[in-house]
Amino acid sequence: MKPRIHQVLFDFDGVLAHYRHEARIAHLAAHAGCAHERVREVLFVSGLEVEYDSGRVDTATYLRRIGEGVGATIDEDAWIASRMAGSTAMDDVLTRVTALHPDVAMGVLTNNGAMMTQAIPRIVAPLAARIEGRVLTSGGLQRRKPAPATFTHALELLGWDAASTLFVDDKFTNVQGAREAGLHAETVTDGRTLGKALKRYAFGPQTGW
Repeated sequence: MKPRIHQVLFDFDGVLAHYRHEARIAHLAAHAGCAHERVREVLFVSGLEVEYDSGRVDTATYLRRIGEGVGATIDEDAWIASRMAGSTAMDDVLTRVTALHPDVAMGVLTNNGAMMTQAIPRIVAPLAARIEGRVLTSGGLQRRKPAPATFTHALELLGWDAASTLFVDDKFTNVQGAREAGLHAETVTDGRTLGKALKRYAFGPQTGW
């Protein structure tokens, strides 16, 4: 008998949207009027991005350190605009997701910094209403996938039961972590693989698709 699913928790990059690292760097470099390589050094070579994604620095400190590094003021709007420039919604995935019955609860769990709670609904606008208030980031949680405790904590915040929740991610290591936490989990990389994953499960009496 197929497990009955009432909630679906999505990874973001690689599942709901394509992420183009270089496009994000280029956008931020143009905004700051500096070289691409300088942005790369400040964000990634320095380890600042990992610190922010892990919740070890807050948003104000993160933005200040970026600004100091690139020689220009970087506020939340500028950062979000650069992240949006590097992200493209996967239309084939969104088509399948938005076709799910309205009673299927949805959320996002991503290894990204806290500002992604604002950026994600804008990048996947057709899904925004379905995930409102349920976008969780590693920076905000101060926990990262694939640790099983990250999934357990996320479900506690969402008020969801692991046995009725399906998690999808493009990285199998994260899928394994979710399974260890008691969730159903599948590897998904596009609309086709999402469709195949959804067919493996039954949805509750009021939550068919």
